[in-house]
Amino acid sequence: MKPNRRQFLAGSALAGITSRLVTDPRRAVPTSVGQPLPPGLPGVDYRPVEAPDMDKLPWKIVNGRKVFHLVAEPVEHEFAPGMRASCWGYNGRVHGPVIEAVEGDRVRIYVTNRLDVATSVHWHGVILPNGMDGVAGLTQRQIEPGETFLYEFTLRQHGTLMYHPHHDEMTQMAMGMMGMIVVHPRVPQEPQPDRDFVYMIGEWALPPGARRPDPNEMTDFNVLTLNGKVFPGTSPMVVKTGERVRIRIGNLSAMDHHPMHLHGYAFEVTETDGGVIPPTARWPETTVLVATGSTRTVEFVADAPGDWAFHCHMTHHVMTQMGHGIPNLVGLEPGTFDARLEEAVPEYANMGMDMGGGHMAAQEQDPTMPPNSLPMMGGPGGFGYITMGGMFTVLKVRDGIDGYADPGWYKPPQGTLADVASAEDLQADGVDVGR
Repeated sequence: MKPNRRQFLAGSALAGITSRLVTDPRRAVPTSVGQPLPPGLPGVDYRPVEAPDMDKLPWKIVNGRKVFHLVAEPVEHEFAPGMRASCWGYNGRVHGPVIEAVEGDRVRIYVTNRLDVATSVHWHGVILPNGMDGVAGLTQRQIEPGETFLYEFTLRQHGTLMYHPHHDEMTQMAMGMMGMIVVHPRVPQEPQPDRDFVYMIGEWALPPGARRPDPNEMTDFNVLTLNGKVFPGTSPMVVKTGERVRIRIGNLSAMDHHPMHLHGYAFEVTETDGGVIPPTARWPETTVLVATGSTRTVEFVADAPGDWAFHCHMTHHVMTQMGHGIPNLVGLEPGTFDARLEEAVPEYANMGMDMGGGHMAAQEQDPTMPPNSLPMMGGPGGFGYITMGGMFTVLKVRDGIDGYADPGWYKPPQGTLADVASAEDLQADGVDVGR
């Protein structure tokens, strides 16, 4: 019987791995496709990824295989200081820890179910035997509460992939059960990054004051996260000037595609979850659309120091717990509004109308705010209050830094900071601000 296309590609991929390894001077390697490949080691075979605000799943080598243990369980999760919720996840957190391995590794992943309901795990985008695909009822029976299943397969590809339940996905994924998989190439064919970041996009329905996400929501998601965090709870990406940067982005959110935009740079999209994009097929972008169920990987050289925003460009996705049941107050004359509102609502406290300062800052400390809630947008910045939230973080590029701790806010060199125009400049350039 002739092999089908999938069998041919899988066999060819592993043969290709082995043939490349023969010329790899770093270690003695097998020459037969039938022999197991040595486990790939961090610092030897790859530079480990950085997963801001997320964990990585520990592993150990047993009989030449990498052994992981994934535990599905209820977790208490903090989206940002002031907002916590009762979620589901893996190994004590939302989202699940990153599974990191190397092309050709033989992996064994034990999955223990500590939920009160059945589950399964699907290895999203991974080429593997049918019985390891993790679709409850189709390729395996469901994992009952208290059971531990074993998944075992050889990683026949490299790239950025994902995992999630394939049993009652609407509920379990909406509660936070999803994670990222990073498989490094056994023998890299392209320049490797100095900084390799991985992000999982998430969206949640969590009304102000609620303690548990609503898995029945289909359209109105009001908490948008990067690695389970919302700004100002997101950690920055810190990079030394001149370093090559890779950002891997996975999207298992329920309903939305996310155009992820980076300020200050143009990058190339180098990979999808289907594999590497040939160099001749790439072009520069500043925004990459990450569709639901897909991953995208971008790369650039960080040659411009500063604090550069990285965020979803859907405007409501850089807000938190926004609502559309509020009257339109744009253009409202504030003169008598506060006094009339105080008559109708005696408990009302005037917090001012300055959205860039006092209003939002007062909201953060307002004791009448519902618990587990945040202002719709905002956090501290180098020049005052940043009126963004949700799916937003900062790329911090610095000259000559030693290590990657948060360096604080960037101070632009003299002459490179936008500020109030002087009367002399206005006059010299013939600009009439009275018109």
